[in-house]
Amino acid sequence: MEKLKPKLFSVMKTYSKEQFVKDVISGIIVAIIALPLSIALALASGVSPERGIYTAIVAGFVISFLGGSRVQIAGPTAAFATIVAGIVAEKGMTGLAVATIMAGALLILMGLCRVGSLIKFIPYTITTGFTAGIAVTLAIGQIKDFCGLTIVTEEPLIETLDKLVADIRNIATINWEAVAVGTVSLVILILCSKFLPKIPASLIAVIVGILMVSGLQMNVNTIGDLYTISNKIPMPEMPQFSLKLIQSEWHDALTIAILAAIESLLSAVVADSMINSRHRSNMELIAQGCGNVASALFGGIPATGAIARTAANIKNGGRTPIAGMVHSVTLLLILIVLMPYAALIPMPTIAAILFQVAYNMAGFNKVVYLCKTSSKSDIIVLMSTFILTVVFDLVVAIEVGLIVAIVLFMKRMSEVTDVEGWRYADDEEDADSLSLREVPKHTLVYEVSGPLFFGVADKIMRIAYKDTDRCIVVRMRSVNAIDATAMHALEELYENCCKKNVQLIFSHVNEQPMMIMHKAGFYDKVGADNFCVHIDDALARAKSITEA
Repeated sequence: MEKLKPKLFSVMKTYSKEQFVKDVISGIIVAIIALPLSIALALASGVSPERGIYTAIVAGFVISFLGGSRVQIAGPTAAFATIVAGIVAEKGMTGLAVATIMAGALLILMGLCRVGSLIKFIPYTITTGFTAGIAVTLAIGQIKDFCGLTIVTEEPLIETLDKLVADIRNIATINWEAVAVGTVSLVILILCSKFLPKIPASLIAVIVGILMVSGLQMNVNTIGDLYTISNKIPMPEMPQFSLKLIQSEWHDALTIAILAAIESLLSAVVADSMINSRHRSNMELIAQGCGNVASALFGGIPATGAIARTAANIKNGGRTPIAGMVHSVTLLLILIVLMPYAALIPMPTIAAILFQVAYNMAGFNKVVYLCKTSSKSDIIVLMSTFILTVVFDLVVAIEVGLIVAIVLFMKRMSEVTDVEGWRYADDEEDADSLSLREVPKHTLVYEVSGPLFFGVADKIMRIAYKDTDRCIVVRMRSVNAIDATAMHALEELYENCCKKNVQLIFSHVNEQPMMIMHKAGFYDKVGADNFCVHIDDALARAKSITEA
């Protein structure tokens, strides 16, 4: 069983000065990369810029300290942006804090209950679909700032489609100076990422954007025009809980917890493949829970493992959780010293950074590949999850996606499960079946292939026999699993056989079906003599009955 022990405590046994230097350098570089991203993601989440940095500092430190991954870097991510924005718009920062703390508690409980290994049962088509859907919602949310649109509404726009409709209706208010700043920033991000991968492209885009707006006196909104920025050190503050608020936040808390679990473990898996390591999934969930509780108490927003920052950490030599802790301490120093200058950052530059984040997150090449190579059922799951994420929300998308995936999976399983009677060499339809055993008179043999579950239980009832038949042999060597519905169908078959004085004999029952039969009392009812290890033994048993 996987240990519930932070990776930090394991790696420190062999820690060296050389690795400490690498971790410190990597942590500082990742902090520089995380700074503009944390600010941009905070703004996309509908909160003030410093709250994104609070999240990276507090949650990043706690998750690195307690985490089950050697190299995971945690902080605010694009996956949460639209969810958090909706919570803040409807219930304010208090509602967000309560939902985040509740989500943290759920994550801790998931880790203690060893749920980490169950995340793998969420199909790849679902994770790909909702990730692409979140990316699209994030990108749509940035059109207003990128184009400098003036949109006035009586109530805040929460739904993605409402934002898109508002953008289209107010397209006449486009600010071409804002578009110019956003375009230049986006070009810098693309070119630097491609030709200068070691330089933090988002930081260069921020500097150029500030120089353009300030130096050329452009009429473009900056962060300082829209938000009041604070460089105060975050201090803990307990939100005001109420039973009504807790009840109303369960849906949001569950959304945050599910997304944090999936995103963090996916990031950890990617990191494992890059450093040839293995993370502790349940410890990672506990760390994510503790990190989110701490983030909420210190004025932050939900956090999870960030794949891009984790990859940057690995590429720059970080190999232990010390790098993630250094990243958080560096951001704390930057917050105190440089945060006032964040007021100068143009909003179109922030939008450009988030456009790039959305593009990298979307993985459209994966979507296209899956559409080309997958079955129709997988494509249905993928597209339904994607559309529902954009139109409704993540929880609805995952719930419906899982239901569709399960139904289609059952359909596929029912197609490969079969109950078929043996044919013999003297059958006109099958003159080549020479390898089958000699079957005693008045005996039928049925071979069952594939799992027996509720979707195929009716096939058991297709086993037909005549009044002259004395024995039915059911060969189950290809049945590895059986559920309660199929077990009930076998019991009905047995009862019908008893009424007709037909003996039911089983051959080669595997471990799981045999265990279910024992628990149901079916084994004792049928009798130990009628459960045979081999088909030859079952046929011999049938012969002894028919010739008696």
